[in-house]
Amino acid sequence: MLRFSFYSLLLILLATACTPAEENTSSVSITSPDGQLALSFQVNEEGVAAYELKRGETFVIPASGLGFSFQDAPALKKGWKINNAATSSKKESWEQPWGEQRMVENNYQEARIDIEETSPPMRKFVLVFRLYDDGLGFRYEFPEQENMGEVVITDEHTEFSLTGDPTCWWIPGDWDIYEHLYNQTKFSEIDALSKRDHPNLAQTYIPENAVNTPVTLKTEAGLYLSFHEANLTDYAGMTLRVNKKDNRFESALVAWADGAKVKQQTPFNTPWRTIQVAEKAGDLIESNIILNLNEPNVLKGDLSWIKPMKYAGIWWEMHLDKSSWDKASGKHGATTENAKRYIDFCAENNISGLLVEGWNTGWERWIGFPDREGVFDFVTPYDDYDLEEVVRYGKEKGVSIIMHHETSAAPRTYDQQLDTAYTLMENLGIHAVKTGYVGPIIPEGERHHGQWMVQHYRRVVEMGAKHQVAIDAHEPIKDTGIRRTYPNMMSREGLRGQEFNAWSSEGGNPTDHLTMVAFTRMLAGPIDYTPGIFNLMMEPYKPDNRVKHTLAHELALYVVIYSPLQMMADLPEHATGQPGMQWVRDVAVDWEQTKVLNGDPGDYVTIARQERGGNRWFIGAITDENPRALSIELDFLDKNKTYRLVVYQDGQDAHWETNPTAMEIEEREVRGGDILDLHLVAGGGAALMLVPM
Repeated sequence: MLRFSFYSLLLILLATACTPAEENTSSVSITSPDGQLALSFQVNEEGVAAYELKRGETFVIPASGLGFSFQDAPALKKGWKINNAATSSKKESWEQPWGEQRMVENNYQEARIDIEETSPPMRKFVLVFRLYDDGLGFRYEFPEQENMGEVVITDEHTEFSLTGDPTCWWIPGDWDIYEHLYNQTKFSEIDALSKRDHPNLAQTYIPENAVNTPVTLKTEAGLYLSFHEANLTDYAGMTLRVNKKDNRFESALVAWADGAKVKQQTPFNTPWRTIQVAEKAGDLIESNIILNLNEPNVLKGDLSWIKPMKYAGIWWEMHLDKSSWDKASGKHGATTENAKRYIDFCAENNISGLLVEGWNTGWERWIGFPDREGVFDFVTPYDDYDLEEVVRYGKEKGVSIIMHHETSAAPRTYDQQLDTAYTLMENLGIHAVKTGYVGPIIPEGERHHGQWMVQHYRRVVEMGAKHQVAIDAHEPIKDTGIRRTYPNMMSREGLRGQEFNAWSSEGGNPTDHLTMVAFTRMLAGPIDYTPGIFNLMMEPYKPDNRVKHTLAHELALYVVIYSPLQMMADLPEHATGQPGMQWVRDVAVDWEQTKVLNGDPGDYVTIARQERGGNRWFIGAITDENPRALSIELDFLDKNKTYRLVVYQDGQDAHWETNPTAMEIEEREVRGGDILDLHLVAGGGAALMLVPM
């Protein structure tokens, strides 16, 4: 088996042409490797700095400001001078241990600009710009210096100026949760404050008219943009304030309980601020800017314990109210007997993992109680759940157990037990855990997306690496590509997930939900959306709830919505005997390469992925509430080969509302370069497998 780490770069062509700027220069410019994007940085006579980004002759980002405000120190917004600037280029190819593609191209032009104040306290920092063919990343680097030691940032003044009034796909800048529906409006119509009242969120805090990232835009010139951040390390999460007067987004950091935004000691770096630029919406999905702006893998040795997999779970039955997490209810789901039933189902259906929720003591007081600290015990099971026996039985059947740690948003309790709980997993041979943080953070005033919690989330990832445990985080901090550095950070929730279909008083997720998610949240990284619901009408448990798309659409999500940990979420009794289960058995979860064949945010998307280490291709296509005819060219296949095509498609009379489970399965032969016509019904989809003959 191959061993993957940062030293397994296959191709490194580093061309460094460091060119010092002229003395007292006031501007620096670089162009992308293909020459299409141009970045310019200027400092005017007052020492006020701005950057701008152009594509050809078109402004992508007009002149936009930079800077900081500090507690007990002057603001750092003007009086700047450029001491030195150097430009360089880099071209390399590096290998992921798992991911949407095996090899990642990292090709950029860089400018490093040394800035110093022209008047006391004469602070220094470096602005680093990296310009790719598909966008820009930049960050501030503060070196250790006599005039700047301990730092409390009260505001970061990074601006993203816009041209015209672009269409935006956004969720509000909530400091505690990302589980909002995406909105499609003009920039001038963004109103995050109207989203404050949310009946289905255990925690939410929206202090101003701001959006969370990634936020996706389509400009009046037809370009697609996405604003986000990369390598969020020991810093506050960034939302983007909506400044309609000046037609721009402005960085708005999530605060500590005491109002500070970031507490640091030099030397330190900010996260990278990222702007992805594309002519086609699908190119945003294919971009690797976020990953490339993170550091290489730091994990050493054999990483075979980090395993992409399909998994089932004692989970959906709780959302259907068939069973419960706590034992006192009298309908406890996490029993030894029930776990073995699920393990048998997994073993019969090529599902290699089983998540068990509600196994440990404390669930009677896990949410809605102010005294949640000290409630959960992460090593002690209920007396009707034999953890060691379940693990043993799973190994006998070839099914790995995925641990579950719900913290009830009391991270200090979790911190106290981290090493003990992860040592238990290591001793049992459990290599994956799903974490959860439902509820307002304790201590009061701290937020899920603030620096205090960013530090906690990183401690969990590092503890997982120490004990060979991969992390699937729910109620997480946003993904900013840290999986490159810590590949055991495998997947996250961080969106309005499948469970909203089972219990939302708003009627579940709308039909266009995932056609927006693919072009917004998924640009950040893997999503644990938990697909695989066959009983779309949820009878007899939740007759007033339902999944608002077709079964073919649901199957297509295994390809469209990427995660290396991909769930088959429904109950075994609902999935057994379903023809679509053959697709679940067949579909891969780790990929050699990924191609977006078509798509537009909120409307439709088609994605093709080749399984890693194999020749099979899988394609998923989904549409919104509108029926849609799509033609896809199989030009990514070997033109000299014939393939067996298996298509799971909407039945002729299928419709998401009236007949969602009608599905046809067709097999035929095709060749590379052929054109396939797909007919998706309202809320429909198609799932395709191509196997060389």
